[in-house]
Amino acid sequence: MPSSPSLPVGTQVVLRVAIDGAHRGATGRISAAAGAGYEITLSDGRTLHADRAQLALRKAVQQEIAFGTPQDGHQLVRDHTIYAAVVGSRAFGLSTDDSDTDTRGVFVAPTDAFWRLAKPPPHVDGPADEQFSWEVERFCELALKANPNLLEVLHSPLVVTCTELGTELVGLRGAFCSQLVYQTYNGYVLSQFKKLEADLRQRGEPRWKHVMHLLRLSLSARDLLRTGSLTLDVGPDRENLLAVRRGERDWDSVEQWRLQLHREVDDALDRTPLPALPDVARVNDWLYAVRRRGVPTAGGLS
Repeated sequence: MPSSPSLPVGTQVVLRVAIDGAHRGATGRISAAAGAGYEITLSDGRTLHADRAQLALRKAVQQEIAFGTPQDGHQLVRDHTIYAAVVGSRAFGLSTDDSDTDTRGVFVAPTDAFWRLAKPPPHVDGPADEQFSWEVERFCELALKANPNLLEVLHSPLVVTCTELGTELVGLRGAFCSQLVYQTYNGYVLSQFKKLEADLRQRGEPRWKHVMHLLRLSLSARDLLRTGSLTLDVGPDRENLLAVRRGERDWDSVEQWRLQLHREVDDALDRTPLPALPDVARVNDWLYAVRRRGVPTAGGLS
């Protein structure tokens, strides 16, 4: 399982178990990281050491008290996934022997799960390693904004799971594509290259793998704007991209390639067959129908 993110100093926490005389449910703040765990200063002034598994975020506990136990996201993914595909280097044709197999999926929580105070999670990390899933409503929201990660899921050639509803979702992928891809793809690449230039100044070299994927993203944006269709495999650009990843291209040549791609993306926007905005109404109608089908008295999901 992926490791939990570290908790910063000052985070309010609740003890899940009794520790050193402090009762379960005692509250405090993280005062320092201590080895594999944390030093906790309790509300009564005492300090103790606790592992991450022995702590809960105070906000999460308050949420649970107010709205009930959160629904099991892993169970929702296992029982209600409608579509999943491999993304990342393997889908781009850029995998090497040490590449992970990253899977991204979409699940549909039963409609009656939304009739409780504790709602289904909008996304779930796991249950397997390198696995991440979105609840279908959240997926549609992000995909309509032309989020590259979401569009790539729907266009991956490496499909792992696809139910009847998954087939319908894939059939909608054209509704998600619009000229917004210029802002999301290009904007992200530009902001990340500024950070890479900072890396170059501070460390003497950038993170070449990240550079490779940013160039790949520019190539995807250019081709999507040119043709109206998203193809993930980098095809003839594979060797040049892998050379960048290995650090075999100097920064000046990489920068020249980036600027050339930027001009090509600008030119593609001027001629693109993509509509200015996504087809929100079409996606909304489909999502409404999915929720209707998920009502218990109306039968199960596909």
